[in-house]
Formats: sequence, structure tokens, C-alpha cells
Amino acid sequence: MQMHRPASPIRASGYSILEGSPEFDDLGAHLDEAEALGVDLVELPAYAWHLIVGGRLLKNRLDDLVRALSGRKLAYSMHGTLAINLMDIPERLPRHEAVLAANIEIAAAIGAHHLVMHTGHVSDPADDVEVAYSRQREALVRAGDHAARLGVLLCVENIFRFRDVRETATPAKLAGELSAIEHPAVRATLDVSHGYIRCTDARLDPIAEMAQLAPYVAHFHLHDSFGRPSEMWTYHPAEAVALGEGDLHLPIGWGSIDWDAVVEAVQPPAGAVAVMELEPRHWRELKDQVGVLQALAARFRSPAALVV
Repeated sequence: MQMHRPASPIRASGYSILEGSPEFDDLGAHLDEAEALGVDLVELPAYAWHLIVGGRLLKNRLDDLVRALSGRKLAYSMHGTLAINLMDIPERLPRHEAVLAANIEIAAAIGAHHLVMHTGHVSDPADDVEVAYSRQREALVRAGDHAARLGVLLCVENIFRFRDVRETATPAKLAGELSAIEHPAVRATLDVSHGYIRCTDARLDPIAEMAQLAPYVAHFHLHDSFGRPSEMWTYHPAEAVALGEGDLHLPIGWGSIDWDAVVEAVQPPAGAVAVMELEPRHWRELKDQVGVLQALAARFRSPAALVV
């Protein structure tokens, strides 16, 4: 009997395109660039486009987007509205759910199988954190049912504490929340850099934490940082890069993330996709980074299987 390590479980890789015009009228040029670079897929920044108003989907604009995306060699994933917070106070939760439902419908219409949303957070000092987690679990089940009907996989992304946020899930906590609902249409986006930043803040081992999330990972966000929360005042974003602090979205290899440890510990199920999220000020590195991304994605492995 021997241990067999199968090929990489990551079936496709690519990058998140630039936000560009809110009317997505420059989308064609971004897709041309991606096709020329030979990536498998691109992630669409739908959060930055005018497609939803007051929770209502703008059908005519969605039709324009569908036409703009048609006839391409690329597959698509979609980053939904970043402001969605399923742990928000009950009075505001229906608005978050309405926007999420519209996001699911957009993803289905454009053929984006993976829809990324951020895990929730608690800021209100009077809110009960565990009750907020229960609200999120219930809302994720409702959203998962809607996503399943439309053939969309909802990918909940780990984030970090920002501004006045009291609580947001560490990777292992997110794994526990997904395990509790065990919904086939609700999986995880593992953002490795976010994991480092959140775990530094909480004084936890980021590798051990991300390893616990791995069984639920269907989608990766890969970019570099130094794993440090933002602590110092800076005037310009370039200064944060100079100081090596915060969610920098650096080219892979520019920061201090231990990618060897990540690929050894994080063993997702087969079929995951990997998306590089590069800060626009580093776009000149994109061409070289595509090869770096593809090489990194190829190093991931699913859990070892026994072969007789």
C-alpha cells in the first residue's frame, strides 16, 4: 500500500479584472487583455457596476452585460457586492438579502458559477456576536437555496477586522459556520492574505486556521502581503506598501506569505478555481504574474488518497 498524491485540485486559474467604468463599457478591452494572456477565467467586479438599485436588478443593463461577455473563450467568476453583511442588525438584514439575491441572479445570467461574497461582521457595540452568527447561518441557507436553483455556487470569503469591526470569522470559525449549515451550494473562498491578517490580529496560527477551512474551499483569492493589520496612519496607499502594512494585494512573491506552508497545509477538494487579485497600481506586473499564479495553483494538492 502506498500514499498517492493526485494532481492539483485547482482546475482553472485567472485574475480579477480592473473595475473600470461603472457602465462596464470598457469591459471588452479588459477581456481582450485576459484572452491574450491565456488565462482560463476572469473574475468580474460586479460590485463596481451599475446593475442593482435599491435591491432591484436593472434588467436592461444586465442584458447589456450578457451581450458584452458573450462569444469569449474565458470562463467567469463574479465578485458580488462587498457591502453585503449577513451579520448586520435585524432591521437592515432584509436589504442585504435582497442585494445578495440580485447578485445570484446576475451570476446565473452571465454564467459565473462561483459568486464571491464576504463573510459577515459585527460593528454595533450592543449586538450579540453569537446571535449575529446565527442570523448569518439562517440567511446563508436561504441564499444557498436560491443559488442552487440557479446553478450558482455561493463562495463565502474570509476577511479581517477593519475600521470599527468587533468580530468577523477567522478561517477556522468560518469553517465551523459552513459545517453547521452543510449546504451544497454554500462553500468558501479562501483569501490567503486575509487569513494571515485576521490571524495576526487574533494571535492565531494562520496555517492551522486555513487548513481547517480547506475542505470547504471551492475558490481561492491569491495575492501577497506581510500579514499585518493596518495600524499606522498613512497619507497615500503607496505608503502602506512601503511600510508593508494592511491588505496590499501585492504581486505574489512581493510579501512575506509562506506559500510553501500554504500549499502543504491547504488541501481543497477537486474542482476549485484560483483567482489572483492584483492591486491596480501593480498592473504592470500582470503579464509576469500570470505565470507565477499558474505555477502556484499547480502546486496545491487534495488530501492524499490510499492506493493498493
